Amino acid sequence: MPVYLLNDQPIFPHANDAEPDGLLAVGGDLTIPRLLNAYSTGIFPWFEEDNLFYWFSPDPRLVLYPERLKISPSFLRTLKSKKFEIRIDTVFRQVITECSRVPRGKEDGTWISGNFINAYIAFHETGYAHSFETFYNDKLVGGLYGVSLGSAFFGESMFHTMADASKVAIYFLSDFAKKKHFDFIDCQNESDHLIRLGAELISRTTYLTSLKGALRHPTLKGRWRKEKTVNSEY
Repeated sequence: MPVYLLNDQPIFPHANDAEPDGLLAVGGDLTIPRLLNAYSTGIFPWFEEDNLFYWFSPDPRLVLYPERLKISPSFLRTLKSKKFEIRIDTVFRQVITECSRVPRGKEDGTWISGNFINAYIAFHETGYAHSFETFYNDKLVGGLYGVSLGSAFFGESMFHTMADASKVAIYFLSDFAKKKHFDFIDCQNESDHLIRLGAELISRTTYLTSLKGALRHPTLKGRWRKEKTVNSEY
């Protein structure tokens, strides 16, 4: 398959035209119309190199169905300890900035460039991007951010500076998704950590069918919640 070079129009080739590694297209921009079109057709931007954005649609795709989240006994003890506080959409800029700074495993550097940060802050300000934020003693110690369209949430990145902090954010994202009747959380690429939490690999064909169904539902736009503690109800 060829890798497509995007022009100024916010359009994409079909997701099934992607390379075996998921790479579909290069170029374009991170404007809100293009991002909306990308996510609604099973595509997402992963990184920027030489002022070019790289767009992917992997096969298989990793998804987490909210009701299938796995909670280990040790993590259940963490939740019951109530030592963390969860807030939603209060410090989005700080969460995405921390995601760009905190090293993960063997990764060298970050794919979240300044252009990504600015673009997703704008996406957040228009009500499409959201953050789940884990606080300990009033200090941000973990969190995640992603995009919401229809009844789907597209997870982008997460970080933690304290054990279990990002896992707590995933738990409350899943809990929120269940309560709001979301169909799935898109985890994008295969991750052993997320598979241990219950995420599973599905084919691109299955994913695109599920996405089409999710987009039939209205998008829950705007700030989702100012602040919640771990033992509170939504």
